[in-house]
Amino acid sequence: MPLLLITGLSSMMMACRVGKDFSRPDTALPVQYRSAVLPADSNNIGLLPAKTFFTDPVLQTLIDSALIKNFDIQVAIRNVAIAAQTVKTARLGALPDLNLQVQANRNWPSKNSLNGSLSEQFMGTKYMDDYNANLGLSWEVIAWGKINRLKEAALATYLQSAEASKAVQTKIVSEVAQGYYNLLMLDTQQEIAAKNLALTDSTLQIMQLQFTSGQITTLAIEQTQAQRQVAAALIPKIAQEITLQENALQLLTGALPGAIIRQSRLESIRFNLPLSAGVPAALLTQRPDVHAAELAAKAANARTGIARANMYPALNITASAGVNSFKASNWFNIPGSLFETVGGSITQPIFQRKKLKTDWEIAKLEEEKSVIEFKQSVLTAVGEVSDALVRLDKLQAQHAITQVRVEQLQSATQHAGLLFQSGMATYLEVLNAQSNVLQSELDLATLQRDQLSAAVDLYRSLGGGWQ
Repeated sequence: MPLLLITGLSSMMMACRVGKDFSRPDTALPVQYRSAVLPADSNNIGLLPAKTFFTDPVLQTLIDSALIKNFDIQVAIRNVAIAAQTVKTARLGALPDLNLQVQANRNWPSKNSLNGSLSEQFMGTKYMDDYNANLGLSWEVIAWGKINRLKEAALATYLQSAEASKAVQTKIVSEVAQGYYNLLMLDTQQEIAAKNLALTDSTLQIMQLQFTSGQITTLAIEQTQAQRQVAAALIPKIAQEITLQENALQLLTGALPGAIIRQSRLESIRFNLPLSAGVPAALLTQRPDVHAAELAAKAANARTGIARANMYPALNITASAGVNSFKASNWFNIPGSLFETVGGSITQPIFQRKKLKTDWEIAKLEEEKSVIEFKQSVLTAVGEVSDALVRLDKLQAQHAITQVRVEQLQSATQHAGLLFQSGMATYLEVLNAQSNVLQSELDLATLQRDQLSAAVDLYRSLGGGWQ
């Protein structure tokens, strides 16, 4: 009867659930991103798989390798596996503990004690033996929904680690793409520097002939040679940057430093602009880091309920059964050595130096902090998308202007060379034209890279790359 009463009380207490159920914190999201060109709708490039968004075969291969071999991704995957084991443990939280214990003791009691006098009187020894083998069951019936909160916290933490793993993947995909496009830009700049060096050499040969015939002075030769050194110095500098970028890309893909074979040219890679960003509300589900922050808030909410439940009464039920004897020869004499025990208790914490209440207050503060971090992650995500959109828009305008400038300077350089040969232009005009076209072509290549980089940033900030 007492056991039935205790069981009934436990069922009633478990039905009561301490703490509030989690709901997503309110976030003030705009209807449309700032600087968005297209009307807001549900479609956006963040929904595209990486192989659909990045069509270059070499880049696709690099991304595939990174997703398998990158060390950050491998660590993130292990973190997910660790969290999965925690979930398995939490799901078994409602089951009792069952332990097998085998024990043998020998005790020499005082002669003046009751056990000592009985030992000498009935067994003729100065010691008492006790041989025990039993299965012990201990069941802590945690009241007020604590077990459910433990499961909820473990599951939210597991899902959070999975989303964090996706966030690492989007970051690595973005870094590989950025590095690859930077490599193509360096290839283009290396070609520009080599072409400009050849052009300067051609001009210098003409000037040598004019100097021999007395048409120009040594100053003209010296200044042209100095201009040549500027173009020549760019070549080893860019070659160094190419090697460093290749090594960085190989590291991202989990490989040793080495060359990367590529066929594409920078100017051949284009994204169809404008790129769709969708609606800001989609970030709550598409951005892995935002979703992970929400799950962290959910886990913190569950831990607050656990801390609160620890302040309420706890029910414990214990039972054991086995064999016990004071003689080894009778240890397993069945049924004479059999014994059984069962018991139950309800414990209400009263005074623990304010520890339980402090734990609850800390848990509430941690929950508030996680909600703030979730809201911050949402605003950060909206800001990153808006920044990428304005970069794409303004870089497109800069590219168009710089393209016209490059074409005009290329034409001016040709005309200056022809006029110089016919004596209608000075060597300074030639040098100035060549210097300007070199810098403008380098700037154009940088802008082309920056446009691709902005498109990658938009793709990443919309949560693309883990699909």
